[in-house]
Amino acid sequence: MNVVPTSDNGSPPVYREIAEELRGQIRSGRYADGDRLPGENTLMERHGVARATARQALSVLINEGLAVAVRGSGIYVRLFRPVRRHGARRLSKELWGSGRAIWQTDSQDRGYEVDSLDVGEAVAPEHVARALELPDGSRVLRRSRRYLVDGRPVQSAVSHLPLAVLEALGDSPAARRVREHDTGPGGIYARLADLGHAPAHFTEEIRVRMPTPEERSDLELSAGTPVLEVARTALTGEHRPVEFNEITMDGSAYVLQYDFDA
Repeated sequence: MNVVPTSDNGSPPVYREIAEELRGQIRSGRYADGDRLPGENTLMERHGVARATARQALSVLINEGLAVAVRGSGIYVRLFRPVRRHGARRLSKELWGSGRAIWQTDSQDRGYEVDSLDVGEAVAPEHVARALELPDGSRVLRRSRRYLVDGRPVQSAVSHLPLAVLEALGDSPAARRVREHDTGPGGIYARLADLGHAPAHFTEEIRVRMPTPEERSDLELSAGTPVLEVARTALTGEHRPVEFNEITMDGSAYVLQYDFDA
């Protein structure tokens, strides 16, 4: 076998050329979603390269999110139409105030589901207490969940609501619903409105980072895939914070859209 580890004349390394060829075949439809890609042995024979070069080529596609490795089986095409997240539209009162979920603007005609949800009381971590303008040691209602689109995990989120706000409103139906898994039409923001604390302003901070091992497992991320970390605070018309939401998104699964007036 004639092993050629790199291209001649300063051109890209051979593994990148092989990856580009496979990428083109995926985009042309030759390999569809779920199809198995040529394995290392096939690429070695077809291109006359060493195993390490073939492995590097496949790793490029995995790191780009175009393929996924299935242990003991092979490398498979994983095409996923990115979720378009419209920052302003999804949080508009017109949406949740009419009983629709903010996720409806993200998933559009695609199926989404919440496959895990945990609700309970906890002491607010320091950064959460600071965001909600609470004294140290204050308790919050913590709601954590994971979202899937087309069966793929794309986002996890943890909401924190000041417990003092809920307790002050007693045992009203809306206060009870906030503690339930299903918060009802319009979600948590509609229930806050029912309680007299309707969100009127939102602020979001976004940063890109590499995932923790737990996040990589929870979102089933391929090696090298970053996450988008969103910290969102919901405030009333009097600018009182009533929810702090920490969102972790698969960086390869989203397009973030924001519209601004000049």
